[in-house]
Amino acid sequence: MAANSDFLLTFQEFDSSESHLGGNGDATTISIEDTGAGSHKPQKQRRSAPVTSFEEDNDPLANDDKTELLSGQKRSAPFWTFEYYQRFFDVETHQVRERILGSLLPWPGKNFVHLYIRNNPDLYGPFWICATLVFVIAICGNISDFLVHLGQPQYKYVPEFRKVTIAATAIYSYAWLVPLALWGLLVWRNSKVMNTVSYSFLEMVCVYGYSLAVYIPAVVLWIIPHEAVRWFSIVVALCLSGSVLVLTFWPAVRDDRPRVVIAIMTAIVALHILLAFGCKAYFFSTLEAVVEPSHNGTKSSPTTGMHRTNTMS
Repeated sequence: MAANSDFLLTFQEFDSSESHLGGNGDATTISIEDTGAGSHKPQKQRRSAPVTSFEEDNDPLANDDKTELLSGQKRSAPFWTFEYYQRFFDVETHQVRERILGSLLPWPGKNFVHLYIRNNPDLYGPFWICATLVFVIAICGNISDFLVHLGQPQYKYVPEFRKVTIAATAIYSYAWLVPLALWGLLVWRNSKVMNTVSYSFLEMVCVYGYSLAVYIPAVVLWIIPHEAVRWFSIVVALCLSGSVLVLTFWPAVRDDRPRVVIAIMTAIVALHILLAFGCKAYFFSTLEAVVEPSHNGTKSSPTTGMHRTNTMS
C-alpha cells in the first residue's frame, strides 16, 4: 500500500487565465471556443463578401452610376429623346427672376452672359417670355382697336384671332433666326480674327429672349389711345432692350475690322428697332389714321370702309 501511495493522483483547480496573467496586459489568450461551431459564421461572411462585390462588378448600371457620381458628369442623351431637351429647362425660379431684372436694368461694363447666363443657360425663360409677349400683343391689339373705334355707330367689334399667329411668327422668328444668323457670323469671323470672347448659340438665344421681357409692360401701355404715351413707352423699351444686346455683343466684335464692327452692330440695332416699330404699326392703329376728316364733309374709317355723312344745313 505504501508503494501505491506514491502514485496517487491529486486534482488541483487552476485559476482563470486572468489571475495567472496578472498585470501582464500584453499577453494573448486563445480560447477553444474560437474554433468551435461558431467559427463557421465569420467564414461564411468572408465567403459571401467577394460574391457581392463580384455581382456589383458585373452590373453595368451600377458601374455607370458610380462613374457618373465620381466624375461629376452625366451621359449625354440623343437629341431625339426627351432627356436631351429636359436639361435646357432645368432652371430655378430665382434664376429666371434675376435674369429678367438684369435685362430690365442693363449697366455699362457688366456682361449679361457672364453675370447671369453662362453658368446655366436655359430655354425656359426665353420660351415663356416670347409666348407671353405674343398673347399680350394680340390681346392688347384687339383692345386698342376697340377703344379707337369706340363711339362709331357703323363699327362692329370682331376679334381678330389671326393676330396671334402673326405675332407668334414675328416674335419667335426674331428670337431664334436672328441669334442663329448672328452666331454663324461670329463663328466665321472668329476663325479669321482671334478673339477671346465667344458665345454659344444657346447663350445668344437666352440674351435675345430675355431682352424681350421689357416689351411686355410696354405693350400693355399701348392700349392707351394716346400716341405720346405709346411712343414714350416704345422708346424706353427700345433703349433698355437694345442696351442689353449692344453691351453683350460688343466685346465679341470690337477686335474685328472697323467696317465689320459697324455693320454687325448696326444690323443688331436695326433689326431690334424694326421689330418694335413693326409690331406698333401693324397691331395698334393710330387715332388719326382711323378717323380723319375728308374734303367733302364726311368722316371715313379705313378699317371698316364705311362713311358717316354730316348733315349740311
